[in-house]
Amino acid sequence: MILFPAIDLKDGACVRLLKGEMDQATVFNDSPADQARQFAEAGCAWLHLVDLNGAFAGQPVNAGAVDDILSAVDVPVQLGGGIRDLKTIESWLTKGIERVILGTVALRNPEIVKQAAREFPGHVAVGIDARAGMVAVEGWAETSDMSAVDLGRAFEDAGISAIIYTDIDRDGMMGGVNVTGTVDLARALTIPVIASGGLSCLNDLKKLKTAAEAEDVLLEGAISGRALYDGRLDIGEAVAYLGGKDA
Repeated sequence: MILFPAIDLKDGACVRLLKGEMDQATVFNDSPADQARQFAEAGCAWLHLVDLNGAFAGQPVNAGAVDDILSAVDVPVQLGGGIRDLKTIESWLTKGIERVILGTVALRNPEIVKQAAREFPGHVAVGIDARAGMVAVEGWAETSDMSAVDLGRAFEDAGISAIIYTDIDRDGMMGGVNVTGTVDLARALTIPVIASGGLSCLNDLKKLKTAAEAEDVLLEGAISGRALYDGRLDIGEAVAYLGGKDA
């Protein structure tokens, strides 16, 4: 398993939200590039970026901050938020993003996701953000009538590299990751799943890893944000537990 430290970008700064509410943002670093360097120097194998403004706008907004991060670190970076067409996907991959995360467009226009996966194999992931098991889109502002499992199954043969599964109700709440929901989704799919939302401490990582191994499901890793910034999850301990860059 891989630890994906989260850098959520809002108005050019590194922030964390509570349950995805833009008016519930806490700024943790005014320099996202500096934050990225800290995570890379701590031994993190990947970085997880989200353009929060872009998720609402439907197009990249914090491109400058992302460019600064790409210049500051040499670890692979995955990016979501406001990526909804092939031109934007190609632009980010050309700039050096290793993997783009497609969320809203996966529900609204799944053919774009499938075409992107064909054109850029290994570089396209689907972000499934769910509230009570149902997919939410448009920066989590709208909840659909599609279940997370059904949306994931729609891309089984598309060639996407991973599914990032976020439990919105737990995001930023430090209440523990949704182990059952994450493992249930992973069990239903052959696509590797990355867990997100609510990770609060090392014990949460251990529960997730143990459950995934017990069920023999493809869990690629877990995303952590607020717990790392608050210090409740020690990044050194987490990287050591999961195996660091060789995990």
